[in-house]
Amino acid sequence: MAQLRTKRLVLRKARITDLDDLHAVYSDPLVMRYWSTPPHADIATTRRHLDRMIAASEPIATYFVVECGGHAIGCAGVHMGDEIGFLLRSDHWQQGLMSEALGALIPHLFEDLHYPQLTADADPMNAASVATLRSAGFVKTGEAKNTYCVDGVWTDSVYFTLKPERGAA
Repeated sequence: MAQLRTKRLVLRKARITDLDDLHAVYSDPLVMRYWSTPPHADIATTRRHLDRMIAASEPIATYFVVECGGHAIGCAGVHMGDEIGFLLRSDHWQQGLMSEALGALIPHLFEDLHYPQLTADADPMNAASVATLRSAGFVKTGEAKNTYCVDGVWTDSVYFTLKPERGAA
């Protein structure tokens, strides 16, 4: 089982004991503002999502819980194909934590799991996520209008790609 460590974080497989912490993330309207689903209305919704995360982590985890100080504060990793996604509890924003997490995650995906590239889809209005992707080396490859409809509101997408550096495994 892959467990990635940084100075402040542990990236690990999801476990059922993460339910309350992850519900705090997935039910927060600030966190979910640019996500492809509405905030979780109840803990049962988060439980179903967590059950899927746990099942999808076998045999190899590609989507991780981000843990700080013994608590799950978000998630990051490849959730579909080669598309990377991430979210972080709002009281942990503006501390460089997701950049730190991606600094451990991206080399793992390229070097250990041999992904030929990573892609990302962000709402162009989500300046923080776009900046995080760019600082991790992602390059904009396109954009599209009206790609997601969440609670009756359409949002746009900006697409990014990251390829391993030449000479990397």
